[in-house]
This record gives sequence, structure tokens and C-alpha cells, in this order.
Amino acid sequence: MDFSLSTEQREIRELALKFARNEMIPLAQEYDEHGTFPTDIFKKAWELGLINTCIPAEYGGAGFSSVDGIIIGEALAYGCMGMNTAFMANDLALLPIVIGGTDEQKKKFLTPFTQEFKIASFCLTEPGNGSDAGGIKTQIKDGGDHWIVNGEKMWITNAGHADLFVVYGTIDQNLKHKGISAVVVDPKTPGVEIGKKEDKMGHRASDTRGVRFNNVKVPKENMLGNPGEGWAIAMSTLDHSRPLVASSALGGAQRAMDLSVQYSKERTQFGVPLAKHQAIQFMIAEMGMKIEAARLLTYKAAWLCDQGIRNTEIASYAKAFASDSCMQITTDAVQIYGGYGYSKEYPVEKLMRDAKLIQIYEGTSQIQRLVMARELLK
Repeated sequence: MDFSLSTEQREIRELALKFARNEMIPLAQEYDEHGTFPTDIFKKAWELGLINTCIPAEYGGAGFSSVDGIIIGEALAYGCMGMNTAFMANDLALLPIVIGGTDEQKKKFLTPFTQEFKIASFCLTEPGNGSDAGGIKTQIKDGGDHWIVNGEKMWITNAGHADLFVVYGTIDQNLKHKGISAVVVDPKTPGVEIGKKEDKMGHRASDTRGVRFNNVKVPKENMLGNPGEGWAIAMSTLDHSRPLVASSALGGAQRAMDLSVQYSKERTQFGVPLAKHQAIQFMIAEMGMKIEAARLLTYKAAWLCDQGIRNTEIASYAKAFASDSCMQITTDAVQIYGGYGYSKEYPVEKLMRDAKLIQIYEGTSQIQRLVMARELLK
């Protein structure tokens, strides 16, 4: 057992943190206020090799491990959780191809993302099916020499900027989970209708929209796996991506704690710095304890992926604990800042708004507990 990072991993972390501090933090508040999609920053991160961490080396990727991916994810989320959601969505969309694609599909769909800057979207959630992902209504019908996709997706990250969609639908709703299939769709295909950008409470720098598919023709060779194998691909994808989401919570929580420590040393009340008051010390101690525990869970979940060991239970522990901890830590950061914390002139109110979404997307904290219970009671 070894908890240390390799020299290469420490260098990756420093590179990503430097990028977060120099490129993301200075613009985070402005992009949040105006809901600006961070195209330029996204592209700079791609040029540094900090995007698409899941692509294997044989298809042009950096060959990062899952642990490498969460090291990068935590560092970028330290800069801005909202921007990092846009970055992370590329991995979420490309992972099903890594997991369920043939060698030919991986060369066709993954390699272009290493050759030029591209954006991808994962299309699973529907207007009436959020947590109930197995209740998908989007239809994927056999059209002879192609598939025909009809349906509607909701809360799709990067949808307004995407060059590739991975879309989940059912070949037969009566089959329930066994009918769910996944296809790769070009967003420019006739019949794809991109909805309006959602005006969100947090993660405002990320682009979130609904997408409608109206008799969209998809080449037969664009299906990942066989018909009916989409559910297994989706669940395996989430086992890989939930540690990434947990790493985003870690980055936001660490930033909130660092700001709280700094402010508590600078702000004076009752003749002494806030940091001298035991009530504040205890809040900061709780922050540190939760971050360390969440980090260990997140690293373990990613390490299990790298070892090829099923990590469903631990990935849910990591995602739920890290996101719930991030919500509490950012709330406490606002409390430590007091009235100033409630003002948009200070960064902690944004962190608190951003933290909330991490408890919701990629499986709510309640869904994670259902997964944990199912695994524990097997």
C-alpha cells in the first residue's frame, strides 16, 4: 500500500493547478455572472493535454490512468467547478466508446479528439427520467441500413457546442433495461434539434440544454456493442466517471477551505483574528477531515478502476461523500465569511452554488445510497 504520487503525477498536478490559478480563477466570477461558455480556456486546457484523459495511448491519448484523471479533475475544479463540468463532460461522453466500442469505432471516434479540439456530450437523462435512467423513452428503431432515433433528452452538458453525442435509447421499451442501446450521433445530422441554454443557479459557465431527435438517421456501425447492451455500457461508464465527479467536489471543497483559512487569519472580531476563535477552528477542522476522507475514497475508487476491479460500491461512496462534504464545506465557508460571504464580491457564494449541482448530477446523493445499499445487501 502506497499513498504517494509518482513524480509524473506530481508534475501533472502542478501543471493543472497552475492552469487553474492562472487561467480559470481570474475569469471564474465573470464567466459565472454572464453564463459564458469557456471555449478559449477549454481549448488551452486541451492544448496542455488536460482534457480527454480517458483516451488510451493507442488512439492518440496521453494514456492517463483513472488516478491521473482525478488528479487533473481536482486541480481544474479548484479553478472553477462550472468550467470543469464542461471539461469533464468530454470524458463522460467518450468513456462509453472506450468501454463498449470496437477497435474500428475507437479509431473513428476517439482519435479525432486527440488531433484537434472537439467537444462531446453524454445524452442519457430525459425530461421525465432523471434518476430513473432505466425508464428511457427515446426510441432507436431498425431502419434497414441505418438506425432511426426519436426522442428527447434533458440537462445535456455541452449540447450547444458538441461535435459528438453518445445517445441512449431503447429498441423495445417492454424489455426495460435489456432494451437500452447506445449510438454515436453527429449533432449536425438532420433531425437533431438543440434546445435553449438553461439558466442555472450554479455551474453557469457550463452549457446545459435539451436535445430533441426527430427521425434522426444513424449509421448501423455507430451502435456501441450489440442492441440491448447500452445499459451495461452506461453503468460501467458511471463506475469510471463517478470518481471524476467526486474529484470535482474535492477541488471545490479544497478551494473553499483554503479561502476560509486565509480569511479567518485576516478578519478580526473581538480584538483577535477569527482563526483564534474555537468555533471557527472547529469548522475548519471539519473541512480538513472531510476533504481528506473524501480524497481517500475517491483515489481508491479510481485505483480500483485501474486494477480492473469492480468499483461500483466504492465509486458511489466517493461520489456521495465528496459531493455532500463539498456542499457542507462551501456552506460553512460562507458562514465563516459572514455577510461578506453572501456577497458576489467574494468567491465563496459561487462555490456554494456550484457545490449543489454535484449532489444532483451523475446520480443524486440519494441514488448513490440506493446503489450502496444494493451492493451491501447482495
